[in-house]
Amino acid sequence: MTRVPANLDEIRGLEEALHRPDVRGSKEALEKLLAIDFVEFGASGSVYARDEIISSLVQEATDEPDQLIAKNFSLTTISKDAVLLTYESQRRQNDGSMRCVLRSSIWKHNGTDWQMLFHQGTIKNRTD
Repeated sequence: MTRVPANLDEIRGLEEALHRPDVRGSKEALEKLLAIDFVEFGASGSVYARDEIISSLVQEATDEPDQLIAKNFSLTTISKDAVLLTYESQRRQNDGSMRCVLRSSIWKHNGTDWQMLFHQGTIKNRTD
């Protein structure tokens, strides 16, 4: 089966779905979006496996939602069935400051759907 290559809007939509409380609170939705061998390198420096992330996100969704702002999306094809999405996020912290994070995700097509295989967040030093 020949598949149409991913486009930025498609992958950005999948990525941003993971920011929404309704998706973060749904184990089924997360299992569909995250590949079986998914790994995350968190901005905190911790490494998380798929099951840890799913458990954490489902629990987090019951907490007070906060506003994540995502911008400057860019998509790079890295193979015939994988792409790299990069962007920046900002989230207001409890002390009123903004936490800025550089984010990257590898999305892989499994023959049917796009799934996130890898995600990394790196805290950005504010210079602006």
